Amino acid sequence: MSGIGKLRGHQPSPRLKVKTTPVWHTAVDDHVIALAWSPDSRWLAVAEVSGPIRVFAGATGQLQAQMTGHTLGTTAIDWHPQQPLLASSGQDGTTRVWDACNGNVQHTLSAPAGWGERVAWSPHGDLLASSAGRTIRLWNSAGQLLHDWADHASTVSDMQWQPGGRLLAAVAYGGVTLWSPDQSLPTRRYQWQGSTLTLAWSPDSTFIATGDQDSTVHFWYVQSGVDLQMWGYETKVLELSWHYSSRYLATGGGATPCVWDCAGPQGPEGTRPVQLQAHAQPVRALAYQHAGSLLASGGREGGVGLWQPDRTHKLLTWIDGYPGVTQLAWSADDQRLAVGREDGTVDVYAIKGA
Repeated sequence: MSGIGKLRGHQPSPRLKVKTTPVWHTAVDDHVIALAWSPDSRWLAVAEVSGPIRVFAGATGQLQAQMTGHTLGTTAIDWHPQQPLLASSGQDGTTRVWDACNGNVQHTLSAPAGWGERVAWSPHGDLLASSAGRTIRLWNSAGQLLHDWADHASTVSDMQWQPGGRLLAAVAYGGVTLWSPDQSLPTRRYQWQGSTLTLAWSPDSTFIATGDQDSTVHFWYVQSGVDLQMWGYETKVLELSWHYSSRYLATGGGATPCVWDCAGPQGPEGTRPVQLQAHAQPVRALAYQHAGSLLASGGREGGVGLWQPDRTHKLLTWIDGYPGVTQLAWSADDQRLAVGREDGTVDVYAIKGA
């Protein structure tokens, strides 16, 4: 199991205390492509890039269920918000809904293209969205198709439901498109001439942030449509994570995560972000706690940093590890942090403090 240590030349902040305790360790057979805790923190689902999906007991790491996943590879997983159901998408052109208690398939849903990219349950669990190619398909909980939303300029690279709401945001080349389950046409577009890779709604739904191929981050005010752009990143931006208050947004795009303060009347544009310096190589994952202020960052070099950027830019705790981090996930109660790696290693840590 990975030990807890300090990064070369970096000292954790003496002003804040965070205790990090290894809880359990396991290893699957391949690169961890997705990592997700169940909403009750009872189970942790781990998907391998080659296809298989496993569900582990969150407290002990005992294997609960194993699914075949998708031939050619699994791309994404998402837990139902109220039931022990796990949805997955994959390169075989299907979306599947699994019973996490026994690993059996409840529904197999077809995609209009051969590669399923994303899957997402609505906040109330009555709808399931799946994307493949330029199309999003919307299904009800019984697996019946409700909509084929195909009005995107390119492959849908990411999608996310409005927190607690009924709108689905999707990104592709050209910006963000909003969809409503009650309509067959888009309800709104936020246009930008570029390739958008990932998106994140702020928890209060005020902002939609996107990470972009040209090493920029965009912010849209959802109500007005006013957009802001942040630039100067080292690489394309694939890592976004909001603080629960919706005030702070953490972004990757290089070895130094940046945290933007979005509280001002003009938003973050023109301001200087907090820069978190510890990683020797670009970060691959960022994750704020659901209801706390700790931010976890995982790098290609294999280290995991814990931060509280609203109080200090200094490192609180460093977890050594190897090889590179691919996924980070906080349990719903914010008590445990799961770390997935390139070689299939999965470690779970208990986090206390700050």
